[in-house]
Amino acid sequence: MQPLVLYDVLSELPGNDSWSPSPIKPRFVLRYKNIPFVTLWVEYAEISIAMKSIGAAPIGRKDRHGSDVYTIPVLSDPNTGAIITDSLEIASYLEKTYPEKPIFPNNSEPLIRALDSTHFSLMLPAFKPLLARSAEILSPASGKFFTEARSANVPLPWGVGHDDDWDPLKKMYNTVYEWYQKTDGKWIMGDAFSYADIIVASFLLWHKRVVKEDEWARISSWNGGKWAQVLADVEQECKST
Repeated sequence: MQPLVLYDVLSELPGNDSWSPSPIKPRFVLRYKNIPFVTLWVEYAEISIAMKSIGAAPIGRKDRHGSDVYTIPVLSDPNTGAIITDSLEIASYLEKTYPEKPIFPNNSEPLIRALDSTHFSLMLPAFKPLLARSAEILSPASGKFFTEARSANVPLPWGVGHDDDWDPLKKMYNTVYEWYQKTDGKWIMGDAFSYADIIVASFLLWHKRVVKEDEWARISSWNGGKWAQVLADVEQECKST
């Protein structure tokens, strides 16, 4: 089996760790399913050029200049010839093509698709401080491009300096905490690990990678330290063997 190729966003973090929640999701899936893969890193400012060059599909909307929008993650599978855009569609593809160790157990894909949409809607009001921190870890050219692109949907200014800048994020995690409280096991689906937990952990890892140390200490302490534990549990579950 040839390794699959995951396209991810380059940063200036030490070791160039994956930092964006969208490519973190398929990275977790690939590791959970023990599927061999390699990463190709792309500057944020060069995503459109790079994705066009490999034949990836745009995401179906236009930017402020009227051009097609291309995004990352993109997964290329040399074993089938498939090139898939969007983290949720990548997860669906991997589940159908490599069904061992399911991430949508008990035919749960429709429900988890709905949860994915709900989770993003809850997260959106809390984006401003996280986007501000994300721009700081990119190269100057990519940071500028990132700010221009993302401010079309999340208007500037992006504040990080006051406690109330983080209040929407805390409110969002209070809601997600209730999801976990309604199950009998440690996962959203009780004893069954699923892509739902990968969604939550991918955003948590984004926070951990881009925010300041004291900011992560605050976030990870909410709800009795639940979020540090969820991230650690998912990272352990998705450890390649």
